[in-house]
Amino acid sequence: MSHHARKLALLERLRALGVRLDGIEEALEAPHSKDWEDQAIEREGEEVLERLGASGQAEVARIRAALGRMVRGEYGICTRCGEEISSERLEAVPEAPLCKTCAAEV
Repeated sequence: MSHHARKLALLERLRALGVRLDGIEEALEAPHSKDWEDQAIEREGEEVLERLGASGQAEVARIRAALGRMVRGEYGICTRCGEEISSERLEAVPEAPLCKTCAAEV
């Protein structure tokens, strides 16, 4: 699965969770500033997060973080050890921040 396809899958999951994407998709295509994630968070309706349970809120946060890593060019790199995350792992869990080894250790 390509980087673009993973981005679309993450955006589709946010949409399925009820998160409004107006602005988020445009932000992903535009030149980015360091506060991109903050802007995306501001665009997201708080009422959606209130309706979601804790697990849904955590999933939204993980997906948003993964989209932020895409923007910064850090997607697919383990946030703990800096090694590349296997494409098999990203295929199964597109928002994964950790490689399989680090995930097992945490």
